[in-house]
Amino acid sequence: MSGPRAPLVSVVTPVYNTERYLAEAIESVLAQTFRDWELVVADNRSTDRSREIAEAYARKDPRIRVVPADLHLPQVPNYNRALRLMHPGARYCKVLQADDWLFPECLARMVEIAEADREIGIVGGYTVIGPFLWCQGLPYPSRSVPGRDVCRRHLLHGGSVFGSPTSLMYRADLVRARERFYSETSYFEDSLVCYELLAACRYGFAHQVLSGARTDPEAISAPLIEHNAWLLHELMLVHQFGARDLTPEECRTRRRTLSRRYFAFLGRAALQRRGPDFWRYHRDGLAEIGIRLTGARVVRLGLGAAFDLILNPKSTVERLLGVPPV
Repeated sequence: MSGPRAPLVSVVTPVYNTERYLAEAIESVLAQTFRDWELVVADNRSTDRSREIAEAYARKDPRIRVVPADLHLPQVPNYNRALRLMHPGARYCKVLQADDWLFPECLARMVEIAEADREIGIVGGYTVIGPFLWCQGLPYPSRSVPGRDVCRRHLLHGGSVFGSPTSLMYRADLVRARERFYSETSYFEDSLVCYELLAACRYGFAHQVLSGARTDPEAISAPLIEHNAWLLHELMLVHQFGARDLTPEECRTRRRTLSRRYFAFLGRAALQRRGPDFWRYHRDGLAEIGIRLTGARVVRLGLGAAFDLILNPKSTVERLLGVPPV
């Protein structure tokens, strides 16, 4: 889909010190089969060559704009600043994190799905992160569902429905309608905005691998991987949206299941002697949904994991070592 009648897509890339990967991210936009895009590189006062790299591309292609920040911002406020820079005539907004990439048909397939139904507010697609496939959002061949249906599916079954910001494209009017698109006080701001938007719009999905993310220690997603944040995020989402999208019995059952799984994980983490950053992350996340994680509770969780190790040594050691179940 191209030509003067094609909708404009603003691809927005917040950048801070990602010189190692930024050129690949920009090249992936240049390689898109869909041509009606702009790329806004929002540099957050990088101290490496990130801005220089982006400006070199901007000199070669007028569709690329580099907008430096007046002062350095935390990550999520910088993402919100970047989104406010999108073109006023854009119909869709596509976030591309600076160390991720898009496959060549990403914009074309997402726009195709969004244009087929103007009630669609968010479009997703399969993404790869390291060797794994993410975002198993809808069963094939369904291409769109009411937003509350996909939220309900996520609450009941978990998994990687929405992925990361790079996995999704948003209708631009929904982005403009929010003063701060991503919550700047939440631990799961990218999933939270999906749940809030999908209360009133449909979710579209392309059954094709459209984006990729990294798992190395320098990646933007590295802290989430290190802290196994997804278990915590699933529990937080059920606490916040379970009453909206699930029956009372489903909500109670899902909370119990996730709590049991999550606190067993924390018990194993106590035996592994995880560092203070790990515990700070989980303590603050739980506080967001009104649960206190005290030192005494961590000790009890560790004792419970040790007791489980005594009773079930083989399975517990495999979990501690990260061995997948057969």
